[in-house]
Amino acid sequence: MRFLSIYMCPERSTPPTQEEMATMGKLVEDWMKSGKLLATEGCLPTSLGARVRIESGKYSVSDGPFTESKEVVGGFAILDAPSKEVAVEYVKEFLKATGTGECEVRQLYDANCMPEGVEEPCVVRAAS
Repeated sequence: MRFLSIYMCPERSTPPTQEEMATMGKLVEDWMKSGKLLATEGCLPTSLGARVRIESGKYSVSDGPFTESKEVVGGFAILDAPSKEVAVEYVKEFLKATGTGECEVRQLYDANCMPEGVEEPCVVRAAS
């Protein structure tokens, strides 16, 4: 099953240190090799972003920074795990490496792998 992990953290005003980059780089490399991690990216500061909203058929665009947010999306990962519980364990390992923040873990839609209670049964894929 595939899970999306959305990393929320306080916005940084400085880039990660060399040590932080090395720690995260090793984790990413190990997880990619093991098949736990399918994709990941970090986000640049909100000052470079925009929020797009639609309401009553009209769009509004707000440029960053998003100072009203205590925490922002710092990045994401797509994980391959046999269950939500295992995905949560992966995320705990990631958060230990970051030292701060929180992750929301959401199962991604897969027509061949539906959660219990949905018409189609879930077929667990072996990790690559």
